[in-house]
Amino acid sequence: MNAWLVVNHFVHSEKFDTLYSMLIRSCEEAGVDIKIRTNAELLTEIDEEFAKKPDFVLFWDKDLNLCRHLENQGIRVFNRSCAIEVCDNKNLTCLALEKHGIPMPRTILAPKTFRPDQYPELDFLVTVGSRLGFPLVVKEAFGSFGAQVHLARNLEELQHIVQGIGTRPMQFQEFIRSEWNGQTADVRLHVVGGEVKAAVLRTAKSGDFRANVTNGGKMLPWEASPEQRKLAVRVCQILGTDFAGVDLLFGKNGNPILCEVNTNAHFKNLFDAVQINVGQFIAEYAVSTIRKERA
Repeated sequence: MNAWLVVNHFVHSEKFDTLYSMLIRSCEEAGVDIKIRTNAELLTEIDEEFAKKPDFVLFWDKDLNLCRHLENQGIRVFNRSCAIEVCDNKNLTCLALEKHGIPMPRTILAPKTFRPDQYPELDFLVTVGSRLGFPLVVKEAFGSFGAQVHLARNLEELQHIVQGIGTRPMQFQEFIRSEWNGQTADVRLHVVGGEVKAAVLRTAKSGDFRANVTNGGKMLPWEASPEQRKLAVRVCQILGTDFAGVDLLFGKNGNPILCEVNTNAHFKNLFDAVQINVGQFIAEYAVSTIRKERA
């Protein structure tokens, strides 16, 4: 088999390069000849067919136009564009899960405005604060590594945060005091092909409410509970992901609450923590799926 690993042409860092290398090595070990192709190299030209098509694509980008273009040409893409779209937009994630009984923090989506810079008035934030209480969490709909997640302790801070975000899509959530042994923490489960393949506990650095390793947190081995596993797999089934990183909070009595889902979850730090290469499971799942679909 031959495949493409599609990545973003404009993102360059050691962290991403290491992850790409792990995916490539995993595919080669699974008997796949895989090449890196960027979204700027491929381009999305309507009605233009690729001269040579791969057996499948690992789509490690969020360029939905290109992803749909590949699908229109009959190429099997992991993950599909519909899954990437709904997971990349936190507002769409909540809406997709709304009627499925998935435990989530109470959430209010910011109303749309047609102003190009800021909301002309912020009266609606009074209602947001009265419904959710303070502190509350403000999340931009698009963002990674916890950089676009903010904590508002009162109405004044909430107004300041929203003014800083401007008119970018966002949501407001009740603050869940997610803790493990007295530390702010959450659990990330990597689900591939409907199975939990790895799990880690992430603890926040002192004074931070976000348990992201990029923000200074730590990652430790974790034995996921049956409830955590069931919730993570169910969420991925609803959202239609081939693979994803599912972040769960600790609710009352330790009951799992969904935080968010990432179709392009980084797993280099996970490998360092538990010596499990999720890329291997992704490669094996892609090869197995292609064989089954062609049988």
